[in-house]
Order: sequence, then C-alpha cells, then structure tokens
Amino acid sequence: MISSSFLPSAPVPTERASQPATMDLESNFEISRTSEFILSRNFTRVALQFPDDLLKHSTKVVNSLRNKLGSANKVGLFVMADTTFGSCCVDEVGASHINADCVIHYGHTCLSPTSTLPAFCVFGKASICISRCVEKLSSYFWTNGKPIVVLYGLEYAHAISQIKGALVEAMPKAKVELNFSDVMCSIINPLEDHRKSEGLLGCLGSCTSNNSLGAATGTRYSLGGLIWDLPEGQRMEDYLLLWIGPDNSAFANIVLTFNGCEIVRYDATEDHLVTDVSQQKRILKRRYYLVERAKDANMVGILVGTLGVAGYLHMIHQMKELIMLAGKKAYTLVMGRPNPAKLANFPECDVFIYVSCAQTALLDSKEFLAPVITPFEAMLAFSRGSQWTGTYVMEFRDLINSSTLEVRNQPEEARFSFLKGGYVEDFELQENGDGDNEISLALGNATEKALQLRDRNPDSLVKGIAKSGAEFFVTRSYHGLEMHANSALPEPYLIGRSGKASGYKDEQSGFHEAIKLVLVG
Repeated sequence: MISSSFLPSAPVPTERASQPATMDLESNFEISRTSEFILSRNFTRVALQFPDDLLKHSTKVVNSLRNKLGSANKVGLFVMADTTFGSCCVDEVGASHINADCVIHYGHTCLSPTSTLPAFCVFGKASICISRCVEKLSSYFWTNGKPIVVLYGLEYAHAISQIKGALVEAMPKAKVELNFSDVMCSIINPLEDHRKSEGLLGCLGSCTSNNSLGAATGTRYSLGGLIWDLPEGQRMEDYLLLWIGPDNSAFANIVLTFNGCEIVRYDATEDHLVTDVSQQKRILKRRYYLVERAKDANMVGILVGTLGVAGYLHMIHQMKELIMLAGKKAYTLVMGRPNPAKLANFPECDVFIYVSCAQTALLDSKEFLAPVITPFEAMLAFSRGSQWTGTYVMEFRDLINSSTLEVRNQPEEARFSFLKGGYVEDFELQENGDGDNEISLALGNATEKALQLRDRNPDSLVKGIAKSGAEFFVTRSYHGLEMHANSALPEPYLIGRSGKASGYKDEQSGFHEAIKLVLVG
C-alpha cells in the first residue's frame, strides 16, 4: 500500500510546547543526515519506508524533512507502508511503483544489499541505561574469564562507544580480551561490476567504529549488518559471545550461526542478563528434523521471499538445479508473507524452500501442511552424501556458487529414511541415449507419480489426478461442507459440495450468468 504526494514546499509551523518532542524526533530519525544524503546525491523522488510500529510518526518525519530540505528543493517524498515482504529489507518493488531514486529505510533492518536502488537506513536509538548495563556485564566478565565478542542490535549502535569506554574503566586490571563489532554502514549502494559477487556495502557517511582489531589481521566475520575481526588462529568457539538487545530474529540468527559458542544476552528493556539460551539452541533440533523430512519429498516448492536482496535470482536458479539433480520436481511460487492458509493452496508440494533474507528465513512451520526450509537446509537434504557437521548458514548469498554434490555422479544405493524407518531408493535420473530427453521423461514420470492424489478417501480435500503440474491446477477441485436444511436429525457426518469455486456442481447456471452480467455492466 503506497500513499504518495508532493508535499507543499512551505515549512510547517510547530508549536513551542512540542519542541522537546521535535528534538527527539530530529535525533531518533536522523533528520539532518537524511537530508544531507538526499541533497548530496540530488535525489528528487524519495521513498520513505516505515514498518507498522513507526508508521504513526511518518507525518512528523515528512514535515521535519521538508523543513530541513528547504522550500527551494522540489523533492518528492513518498511514504510506503505494508511492505511487499519482510519490513527489515528495503522494499525496492514498492519504491519502483513511484519511480523512486532512493529509499530511506526506518527501523529494524538486516542491511541486505539492494539490487537497483541506493538506500539510507535509520536504525533509531533505543533507550538503554549505560551504567546499569556496564554494572551487569562487568560483574559477569570478572567471573567468566573468557575472551569476549560484543554484538548488538543496530538500534543500540548509538550507545556502544560509551558502553565500551565505561567497561574499560570498570575493569582496568582485568586481563580480558574485549572485542566490539562495528556497524558495516548505514548507506547501502546497489552492487556494481565486480562487487556484485562480493556482497559489499557502499558507504558515504559516518559509520560507528568500535573494534580494536585491524581488518588486515586474523579472520573477518560479518552478520546482520555487523562486522568484526578475530586474531589469527582464533575461532569463534573460543570466545564468549555477548548480545545487547532483545530476543528477536537478529538474535536467533546469531544463536544458530554460532551455536558452538557460549552466548549471553543483555536485555536493556528489562535490565536483565540472560545466561541460558538453551531454548533458542533447541531450534537446531527442529531444523534437523525438517531436513530429514525434506529428503523424502518428491514435489518441492520454491518460495520467493524477496525481490530486492541482491543475488536472489541466482539462488532460485541454483535451487532449481539442485532439485532437478535430486530427481524431484520444482515449482516457483511468488507471494507475500507466507502463512498456512496461502501454502495450503499447494498441497501437492511436500516441502517448501524459502529464499529470503537471513532474518526472515526461519519460518515456524508447525502449523503448515508441509515444512518450510532454508536454502542451506535444502542443500543438506538434496545433496547425496552430505552430512550436517553442526555448521549453520543463514545468509543465502554465502551459498551462491558453493559446490553441491551432483546426484548423477554418485553411486546408486539405498538411503535410510528416519521417518519411514527403513531403506528407500531415491528416484534416479536416467542417462541412457539422449540425456536431456531421458531426464525430461524421468522427471515427467516422477511428477505424474507425485501428483497421484488418491480419490478413494471420501474426506480428502483435493480431488483429481494429473500428469503435469499445469494440468493438475486446472482440473483439481475441492470439497466443502454443506448443511441440509430438510434434515431434522443431526447427521453422523457431512459431505461437502463438490466442484470448483467458480461453479459447484449443484449450483444453478443462471446465478453465474447473473454475476457475469453484473461484472460486465
């Protein structure tokens, strides 16, 4: 949903009584830096992307930006709400509808690189009591003694330099290695030329710099918009990982990626230090179960969860190739935010692969008819001979061009299915004679077999048998519930109406003709 208009160039008067709120607005929404970003690049059509919880401030932000830009600058400001996919990603699709030159992104962000439009990210400034935070952390660091890597939510980046200085003063004699991560950058430039494959972020502005290590030494890590370095020969498992921020998707990303580390979380809102994150690490057990379920799948749906993150098309093609080599059939589905009702329209799919940014990739699919897995989990499930070592990759861009085990080069042997409790033989692609024709025929046979939705069960929702996905979608129909008004006694069970929603078998044709006339008229 996009509401757009060129705002009046005249400054909007503000009451003196609201001056403190205006000052907070200026600081939290970085009005000065935003206007400098717009003017320095001569942008004339600017999309302002707000998440749902910040949309109430959009009018004040627009007025403040207009005052800062000045009446002489004819800059069109467009407010975007109800983003196409996750609100943490830059909505390039919505911005393209109004031919925007750039996007100003407010609130929580994953800092994923964009494909076409530059973006300026305003993280916000969450409230935190620095003295209480330092008191909690220093007391725990004294007793632990491990070297420490400090990560944080981007909304707390404004206070990290003060926290670091206070921690150093609180522990002057402690021989504890303390490493603070840096924010990559708040300005995202679309990837260009040789940088397309590297996933680098461009920056023209001030960035926080708190890390005491040089980028030229040791190993560099980056995750969720943060970047840090470790000395040569050191591993993340050797460090205590401290997260400053809430228990959100960014923290879940940290827990899964560095599941071998000891992790502590400081909740600034509750002023509480959480030392037990075992509940979050149990997610790995659930993900491993989903991988095992995916191995027994025949029909695979690829859910497109982003249209702006750089490299998403490459990953979709890579997933299609992986699925084909595993002798399975793939369907690509583009929809808004997935939910059980939407995916229930595709019961022929045994599993779905969700291609999205790292912070929206994990869907709790307990209520879904079929599991939803990540591209990394798909590579584990569909690459024969692969084993899970405990390493977990959330960012799909880290998997692009990674080596996958080709099914056709592997010896034909039975695979043990944990779900079926025995050995099964995966469908093998035939390569006798014309390889392409044989592969197409083999996949066609697999599709026909997978689409044999049995019609014998009277309670079955979907009815129909087809030899291809397109034929299946055309011919399938549904059974719903029907109440018989003439029946005086309750029936032991109800048989629903049959046919298609556009015209059930027992409906009168005249009703549909009347609807057509109304629509045409």
